[in-house]
Amino acid sequence: MKSLLLFVILALALTGCISKSPSEPSPAISKNLTLHQFNKDTGTTGWEIQNDAVMGGLSQGRLVLNQDGNALFTGTISLDNNGGFSSFQRDFPPTDVSAYRTLCIGLKGDGKRYQVRVESTPGARHGYAFDFPTHGQWEVIEIPFEQMYPIHHGDRLDRPNYPGHTLSQLQILAGDGRAESFRLEIDSIWFQ
Repeated sequence: MKSLLLFVILALALTGCISKSPSEPSPAISKNLTLHQFNKDTGTTGWEIQNDAVMGGLSQGRLVLNQDGNALFTGTISLDNNGGFSSFQRDFPPTDVSAYRTLCIGLKGDGKRYQVRVESTPGARHGYAFDFPTHGQWEVIEIPFEQMYPIHHGDRLDRPNYPGHTLSQLQILAGDGRAESFRLEIDSIWFQ
């Protein structure tokens, strides 16, 4: 009898009938391609902060793993010295994403706007961006590839949008033209 009950529970869990509580972030579903799941095992290894100091700015960002095992991206944006952004990014071996059409990020924001940027190939001369608002609670940001517009150093280019064949870098950027603090908690990043 116990083994039958265990079998039923496992079957329900695998079919999605048992899920996390609504207050917890939504992880990537197994049929999707998980790019990175933040947790105590994976941590933030490989992710790097890039602030506007590369242009002389004074913005500060920090990426740590919080007690829940999620990435916590916090800091302040300064507009001094032509600054205005902080970001974190990671390079990946070129990853085939042609079987997918949407980039998804499970996150809890602070009500501010952020931007995600991707590059198709290592050392690409341009990337692709998408701006998104946050609402102060856990949510899944769904970014269709065809809505990711081409950019170079923040300037929009007259080129086709992201073709969605390969991905070699992902960056999440804070900086919406205002001097302010920011806080973004991220559970996972995946393709569907």
